[in-house]
Amino acid sequence: MVNLLLSMSKKPGLAPNDVLVAVTTLSFDIAGLELFLPLAMGATLVIASREAAADGNLLMARLNSCGATVMQATPVTWKLLIEAGWDGKPALKALCGGEAFPRDLANELVRRAQSVWNMYGPTETTIWSSTIEVKAGEGPVPIGPPIDNTQFYVLDKNNQPVPIGVAGELHIGGDGLARGYFHRPELTAEKFIADPFRGESARGASLGGGSSPAQPDARMYKTGDLVRYRADGTIEFLGRLDHQVKLRGFRIELGEIETAISRYPGVREAVVIVREDIPGDKRLVAYVTSDQQALTISAVREALTGKLPNYMLPSAVVRLDAMPLTSNGKIDRKALPAPDTARTARQRDYVAPRTEQEKTLAAIWAEVLHLDRVGVQDNLFELGADSLHIFQIVARAGKAGMKIAPALILRQRTIAAVLEQMDRGTPAKAAPAIVAVSRDRYRVKTVLKVSEKEPVN
Repeated sequence: MVNLLLSMSKKPGLAPNDVLVAVTTLSFDIAGLELFLPLAMGATLVIASREAAADGNLLMARLNSCGATVMQATPVTWKLLIEAGWDGKPALKALCGGEAFPRDLANELVRRAQSVWNMYGPTETTIWSSTIEVKAGEGPVPIGPPIDNTQFYVLDKNNQPVPIGVAGELHIGGDGLARGYFHRPELTAEKFIADPFRGESARGASLGGGSSPAQPDARMYKTGDLVRYRADGTIEFLGRLDHQVKLRGFRIELGEIETAISRYPGVREAVVIVREDIPGDKRLVAYVTSDQQALTISAVREALTGKLPNYMLPSAVVRLDAMPLTSNGKIDRKALPAPDTARTARQRDYVAPRTEQEKTLAAIWAEVLHLDRVGVQDNLFELGADSLHIFQIVARAGKAGMKIAPALILRQRTIAAVLEQMDRGTPAKAAPAIVAVSRDRYRVKTVLKVSEKEPVN
């Protein structure tokens, strides 16, 4: 803690004439900086009430009344402040941490504050391990070089350094490391491992910290954060390794999907999780807060098509007024609601199937998607379908004597449009299946090739 406070006093910096407003609950480790740094430096500490910390208007009034010059908060709290109409304070130093720092929020804060700092660090390395001043720009907000007496290593699964631009897990060494987990020797041994690089000055292994005397007992902490070095010497955060999932044989980085959705116009926040509301039916669901009332799964999937492979496209998009939060102000992924695809189906004007083909397809779609009914004008993706559901529909339609290519469903999306194209003579019969061998436990899977000119999904 002493190492942290002395380093923070230099960068981002705190002087005796500063006024720091503390807004973080005591159960969150970053409150340690807010309470102890101003006291250690002879500055003024102003503690905001729980009500003020959770209300943008009250917090704005508190900042103005006390003459604040420094505030540390999570991205959620800064967003609350901006949405309340906060125009900024020219003398304010804004520290942001606790979660990934969205670029659009960073740019908004740069316009409103004297300086903006991205703070990064897990609790196991004593609050913050790095800080960097953020400038307006594009692309992800970087993680800065480590603070004093701290080392960063980006390593592969064999704990070997990776080159610039290659993703790896961030490991942290130095004086900030905790001793381990209380009464958890197995977890301590798993996460706090020997640091073979201490004493080395090789640029490929460590970012910052410089060389130091060899310390055979030194350890480093496995953060579980997926990052990569950038050419300018900073680090880009790519997501959590525990947010990397395997879905139908594919390894998927949920953060990559969240980043892509966040670029959609009007989206303020995006969170993607894997849900299994129906046993055996795992699917990707995206949650967004957005200025657009009419944000649909079709619109999002269209925007992501070509940017992400089909298996990474969410099967449902749930629009929320605000993300559920934990007591620490972080997004509570466990509290995200299940998508109501049946409600989506009910909101459309129901057009009942008329012909035998329409009735057959409507029954198949409803069975595959676990819905009571499906109209011939209902959009497949708005009902919560993904690529696996499409292949299930194709297979069941084939058993019913209807040969339909998956690409036809992907393009047309409604029963009426699919059958209309088939009536016009669009080839409906799929080419012979291609058997491909997955590297995952040598499992054999079938891939349907739509035509010679179209890619294999």
